Amino acid sequence: MEEDEPELAAGLEAALELAPAVQAAIEQVFPSQDPLDRADFNAVEYINTLFPTEQSLANIDEVVNKIRLKIRRLDDNIRTVVRGQTNVGQDGRQALEEAQKAIQQLFGKIKDIKDKAEKSEQMVKEITRDIKQLDHAKRHLTTSITTLNHLHMLAGGVDSLEAMTRRRQYGEVANLLQGVVNVLEHFNKYMGIPQIRQLSERVKAAQNELGQQILADFEEAFPSQGTKVAWLDKIDRRYAWIKRQLVDYEEKYGRMFPPEWCMTERIAVEFCHVTRTELAKIMRTRAKEIEVKLLLFAIQRTTNFEGLLAKRFSGCTLADGTVKKPEVPAPSTNPFLEDETGTETDEIVIEKSDMDKPKKPKVPDNPFHGIVSKCFEPHLYVYIESQDKNLGELIDRFVADFKAQGPPKPNVDEGGAVLPSCADLFVYYKKCMVQCSQLSTGEPMIALTTIFQKYLREYAWKILSGNLPKTTSSSGGLTITSLLKEKEGSEVAKFTLEELCLICSILSTAEYCLATTQQLEEKLKEKVDASLVERINLTGEMDTFSIVISNSIQLLVQDLDAACDPALTAMSKMQWQNVEHVGDQSPYVTSVILHIKQNVPIIRDNLASTRKYFTQFCIKFANSFIPKFINHLFKCKPISMVGAEQLLLDTHSLKMVLLDLPSIGSQVVRKAPASYTKIVVKGMTRAEMILKVVMAPHEPPVVFVDNYIKLLADCSTDTFQKILDMKGLKRSEQSSMLDLFRQRLPAPPSGVESTGSLSLSAPTPEQESSRIRKLEKLIKKRL
Repeated sequence: MEEDEPELAAGLEAALELAPAVQAAIEQVFPSQDPLDRADFNAVEYINTLFPTEQSLANIDEVVNKIRLKIRRLDDNIRTVVRGQTNVGQDGRQALEEAQKAIQQLFGKIKDIKDKAEKSEQMVKEITRDIKQLDHAKRHLTTSITTLNHLHMLAGGVDSLEAMTRRRQYGEVANLLQGVVNVLEHFNKYMGIPQIRQLSERVKAAQNELGQQILADFEEAFPSQGTKVAWLDKIDRRYAWIKRQLVDYEEKYGRMFPPEWCMTERIAVEFCHVTRTELAKIMRTRAKEIEVKLLLFAIQRTTNFEGLLAKRFSGCTLADGTVKKPEVPAPSTNPFLEDETGTETDEIVIEKSDMDKPKKPKVPDNPFHGIVSKCFEPHLYVYIESQDKNLGELIDRFVADFKAQGPPKPNVDEGGAVLPSCADLFVYYKKCMVQCSQLSTGEPMIALTTIFQKYLREYAWKILSGNLPKTTSSSGGLTITSLLKEKEGSEVAKFTLEELCLICSILSTAEYCLATTQQLEEKLKEKVDASLVERINLTGEMDTFSIVISNSIQLLVQDLDAACDPALTAMSKMQWQNVEHVGDQSPYVTSVILHIKQNVPIIRDNLASTRKYFTQFCIKFANSFIPKFINHLFKCKPISMVGAEQLLLDTHSLKMVLLDLPSIGSQVVRKAPASYTKIVVKGMTRAEMILKVVMAPHEPPVVFVDNYIKLLADCSTDTFQKILDMKGLKRSEQSSMLDLFRQRLPAPPSGVESTGSLSLSAPTPEQESSRIRKLEKLIKKRL
């Protein structure tokens, strides 16, 4: 028995392991805080909670008695529940039998009610059978009377319609015909009856006869004038004739037709269609006789007539009448953003005074626009060819005027003057664009754009690039003697004041043309049809003006650069090994500064309206002058220690002048652009580092090489060779130095930061250190 107890306990424990869902349902139905009811009950933990210490074992008997009492109560509850379930099955069967009996009784009652309802329904049908027949008879009788009444109205109406048609009583016929047609619609399902079909045919015949009769009356009322088709010079007679005819019609026949028929507008629209067809025919026949003035005259008269139609009529009879919302561009000083509306003259000339007027919205769109003038579009090539010729003559006149009047006079106060010819060109472009957009927004606009591109390029090359001063090469050098004898204000620059102003004027003009050409492209895209927008592209012409700007800046840079070349040449020819003491700045520095002070203020004042291009000039000059200065610096060989100090002083002086270059000679001091300052500092610092390396002693060689690598960070052996030449080392010494340089080049020394051997002052003798300090004090004193 004792052996079976573990197996029984294991079986009970296994049986008490319920599924999680079952356990959750039990906890929801019978919530309990008792640890014995938990699914994860652990007997050991429970005992430990009852007896946490050894002292608590003293009341173990009491705890055991409580648990046994709880077990007995639980057994009693289970026994009661089990006994209570023994009679549940018998009670359920008895309740089921009672429910079945109740259902059978209910079914019997429902069947009795259904039988009684069917009998009641049959009784009601017998009672109302006669009433239903009477209702059907009444409905049929009403329909028959209504149909006979409609038939009587139809027959009488057809007779009256035929009689009134013969008597031409159109006012009465209009109302009667609509009523007859409405009555006839009621007989659509009776068309199989011969008499009804005959009445329908008589109505259709009366309608046809009435239509033919009215057309005949109109032809009689509006007899043909018998005029021949007029040529374009007589086109205004056509429009004068239709105006008179419309006035006569409204006076005589306007009240004959309902206003909603818009008969006057329909007559005008038909006239426009016929006129467009006839004009197209005659222009195809006499195409060679069409001149641009005659074509513009005819188009102007036609557009005026179309505008008159828009004021008089609404355009409700036009099947394809569409209205576009006007676009009001933003105000600008550019001619292509100015007001394009206003009264048009016969030649559609835009007065300059209109440009100063405030912006006005465009005239409301004309639904009749193009209803006649569309026929002129195939012949607009005459207008395009005329504009091509006119623009060619305009460019030739610009060239002649420039030769006759010469370059614009220098005007420092107003800055570089824009050539007046460019404003004239773009004003004429605007006039052409407005004209063409009024004539057509299709292919002719693309052809006009091509003409614009052609003469933009011609203006750029003939007027702008063609008048840039030509550079001349000078081979003469500048000796030390000439530098010493050179006086302030002497002219060394190749370009005169007038030539510099001309270059700046051309640059300003090209900048204006570049911006205006961009506006022209945007305006053309607004004017042309949406499907042709992609074909408008003036990028090539804008690039052409950019090239002119670049060439102008390059000329200014070359001029100042060439003026400084003799001074740099003189610097390289000086005997720097014979310099005995450090003095004021050298004559060549004075010469360079003189040329800068002569040219830069003139260029700055003439480019006051285009500051960004003046900044470009400064940057390009710095990028050109500084490398050239360093190359001439390498030609100064050999150099003594004092000579290197003098060169370092000169380099610092040039650096300060270059940093002040954008505002040199100006009363208003502006901070130089950061991009320019960075270039000057980087380039001139390199020149200073070269001189510092030259000033450093070449013994010991390792220190000299490391010093060079740190200060210049230049891995080129050619540069290192030039440094050695400047120091005046012998070829044998240079060879060992180069070998050492190649060895030290791949990996810098590891103790650079700690030893401080690359510093100029630490490894040098006291005499050299004092010389450098003296030079630094001299530089600070000058500053």
